[in-house]
Amino acid sequence: MPDQPPTPRWPAWVYGDGDEPDPRFSLANERTFLAWIRTGLAFVTAGLGIAALAHFAPETGRRFTIAAIVMLCCGVVCGFTGFGRWARNERAMRLGTPLAAPSALPVLSVILLLIAGLAAFSLVG
Repeated sequence: MPDQPPTPRWPAWVYGDGDEPDPRFSLANERTFLAWIRTGLAFVTAGLGIAALAHFAPETGRRFTIAAIVMLCCGVVCGFTGFGRWARNERAMRLGTPLAAPSALPVLSVILLLIAGLAAFSLVG
């Protein structure tokens, strides 16, 4: 079988430069991306669950709705963050530069802790 030119891979700005990294590193990067997606889906599911609870508790419905919107937004942020981190890290591995530092992790952690704290406070109070 003659050598065939490699098929173009998307996104070109990630795959267009540098050398192929060890496949184990690319696959680990991909698993991390999938973990971000899984976490985003968990945030979305939690947001939808909280939104459903708002219908059964009219006196606290507004607080539930705000919490649901925050959780849904966190899910969207996880999706975009996961793709951005995957692309930056894949490009960094190809170019032999340092990997990207986690940027959204502290923000998402604080938001989750605040919502959990507010939920616990609402249950006690």
